[in-house]
Amino acid sequence: MTNSEHLWAVAFDDIVRAHQVRDEIIRLGWDEKYLVLNDVAVVVRHHDGSFTLDRERFPSAANILGCSAVGFLAGLVLGMPMVGATIGAMVGGAGTVMTVVSTGITGEFVTEVQGLMKPGTSAVFVLDGGGDMGVILHAIRGLGGTVLKTNVDVERARLIQSTLAAASSGPGA
Repeated sequence: MTNSEHLWAVAFDDIVRAHQVRDEIIRLGWDEKYLVLNDVAVVVRHHDGSFTLDRERFPSAANILGCSAVGFLAGLVLGMPMVGATIGAMVGGAGTVMTVVSTGITGEFVTEVQGLMKPGTSAVFVLDGGGDMGVILHAIRGLGGTVLKTNVDVERARLIQSTLAAASSGPGA
């Protein structure tokens, strides 16, 4: 991972919202090319306490091979460290472990995200390489959610959090 890549974990208070936000992020990245989208995954914590992972398949070589930092990280969040590591290894690879380490993601991060994901909630994990922040901020305005963790500077994280919480400007605005 280069220093220009951004890793995000954004949580939602229900089990469907992360999927909706993932779809908007994919639209920005794949369809409209305003975001350099490298990977995205959704983790849902069901009401019974179990976790599921929904990782979008991307057409890039790294993703075809399953070498996904987001998939690896989301896999770690799914359960106990050993179970999570096994799931992470299945959706990630050796290069992925180095990528996650290079972002400063630690066991504390995984534990924090697990603790914040209460039953009946979801989170979207995004790995991006930048993009047109004006367009991106306009598109995510009012989508809700709480930024759990990111590797970008604090000011940019605050800007994104305030945009997610802002009132939506409505369709076509």
